[in-house]
Amino acid sequence: MRIVFCGTPEFAVPSLRTLLAAPDITVAAVVTQPDRPCGRGQSLKAPPVKQVALEAGVHVYQPETIKSESAQDFFRRLAPDAVVIIAYGKIIPASLLDIPPLGWINLHASLLPKYRGAAPIQWAIVRGETRTGLTTMKIDAGLDTGPILLQKEMAIGPDETAVELTARMAQEGAPLVLETLRKLAAGEIVPVEQDHEQATFAPLLKKEHGRILWSQPAQQVYNHMRGMQPWPGAFTRFRGQLCHLWGRPAQIERPVVALPGTLLPQGERLWVACGDATALELDTVHLEGRARVSAAEFLRGVRLRPGEAFES
Repeated sequence: MRIVFCGTPEFAVPSLRTLLAAPDITVAAVVTQPDRPCGRGQSLKAPPVKQVALEAGVHVYQPETIKSESAQDFFRRLAPDAVVIIAYGKIIPASLLDIPPLGWINLHASLLPKYRGAAPIQWAIVRGETRTGLTTMKIDAGLDTGPILLQKEMAIGPDETAVELTARMAQEGAPLVLETLRKLAAGEIVPVEQDHEQATFAPLLKKEHGRILWSQPAQQVYNHMRGMQPWPGAFTRFRGQLCHLWGRPAQIERPVVALPGTLLPQGERLWVACGDATALELDTVHLEGRARVSAAEFLRGVRLRPGEAFES
């Protein structure tokens, strides 16, 4: 089978490596986002998928827009049997969808139709899910609305962060992509239409999504902290300064009687009152413009006033 691979970030790399190693698959080209400025020096950095493709000697195509006539000419000239697309980062125009006979095959990091959208891993954790999964699907003109090919269910660890789950799903998704291609070519998959009434959405993360709502119970605040890693992080404000936090639900013997957001020192330990009379125990605190420190170091440095609170 001759394919084109479209992808950009590290999440797509295990699948690309697996397809490059498969004896019955030929990766004719890799399509990825253009190199972008990165770091303080703003030097151009190649996407992870490009680096792997170049190491393997595969042609790399980086259009500024995949909607251009030159992009259409590129795909028509290559005439692949299928296009595999994983976290490419751009909407595919309808004019390209019918070029490969087997279609555009996408690996999505949720059990569709749940968590359609750009950040399914993060929102599944934030919303307290204990199970998620991977879906291969055929791309259509909608947003993650195409027919389902194969799915694999996975557990979410009680303390697993979005960073950790993303890495695990990337590895487990690679063999699912290969299996999907082989079974499609053999006529062993019947695509299943999604139940659109059961759809939920996982929108692209924005900076404001990281803000902690102290009125929520401690477990929900903890889920939020796990899901917002590495960006935008979970943050609040302390004495007018931006403050990123990490912690976990406190083990308490009796309900907490304090307004949500109130800082509650316990010796060298630090709790924060949350909704439903619960509390979160802080591990580390990172005040804007300062080094990240332990909760004990933070307590020694700021000299809390009685009843002082994070902004709610």
